[in-house]
Amino acid sequence: MDGEVNQTYITLEGHVELDKFRYLYFTVMLAAYVCIVVCNLTIVYLIWTHRNLHEPMYVFIAALLLNSVVFSTNIYPKLLSDFLSEKQIVSYSACYLQFFLFYSLSGSEFLLLAAMAYDRYVSICKPLQYATIMGRNTVSIYLSLAWLVPASVLAVQVVLSSNMKLCKSKFQGIFCNNSIYSAHCLNSEVHVVFGAVALVMIGFFPLLFIVFTYTRIFIISYRSSKEVRKKAAQTCLPHLLVLISFSCLCAFDVIIVRLGSNFTKLVRLIMTLQAVLYHPLFNPIIYGLKMKEISKQLKRLFSQAKVL
Repeated sequence: MDGEVNQTYITLEGHVELDKFRYLYFTVMLAAYVCIVVCNLTIVYLIWTHRNLHEPMYVFIAALLLNSVVFSTNIYPKLLSDFLSEKQIVSYSACYLQFFLFYSLSGSEFLLLAAMAYDRYVSICKPLQYATIMGRNTVSIYLSLAWLVPASVLAVQVVLSSNMKLCKSKFQGIFCNNSIYSAHCLNSEVHVVFGAVALVMIGFFPLLFIVFTYTRIFIISYRSSKEVRKKAAQTCLPHLLVLISFSCLCAFDVIIVRLGSNFTKLVRLIMTLQAVLYHPLFNPIIYGLKMKEISKQLKRLFSQAKVL
């Protein structure tokens, strides 16, 4: 095909004035990455070590926070390396690996949030059946599906895309997301259709289920006692805040890909960083402050640290 190129490496051209601000970028993003890892793993550690937190809701929270750590680790080390490098390049295969992990873990987050929504529904609307419905085996199955389904779907999409010919060796991004499609000579109908199916399976359907589930929770809570409404507010509000935050992340990613050419380079960089910066930090803050039992254990941990 005319214009086809045979490139082993892709150049990432989304950085802004890197020569001038590389050390500032590196310091800020390193601090963010350290905070993400420490904050998320601290809460995972508390859930792991305290038996009173070995309930399905907290297990799902721990899984969500671990997902955020892996998601960030897929992005930040390469990003930090690029800040200090003369050339911001990535191999074609490594780019697709980063693409796969980015969207697979994003899909896992939606499915984990869907599992958490169902857990809250059973806890609030069917409390007498909760122990039976949300047993250990059920929780294990939900966790396995949350990671395996998106990984399987994205693996097929990566296989379909990896053999497509490149017409560009550069794109306006700082890591490999959907922007990689701009480097392809053309997109086949099979690829476009499967991409839409994948989006519906790991994005739209879980989101629809979450909205339906919380709607049912709010309707039943509104008709119930004040104590039930209070329980619903205390346990559902953090999940809803995380859902809104993550939905914004996904919206940024879609806007960057679809309308990126209409934005300046600086605006694209800011929007791209929004997609990977605030949400992994937002999760542990929300659950640490809003979940009563986790907040209690965090205060106890900090008190012990001060004594030492």
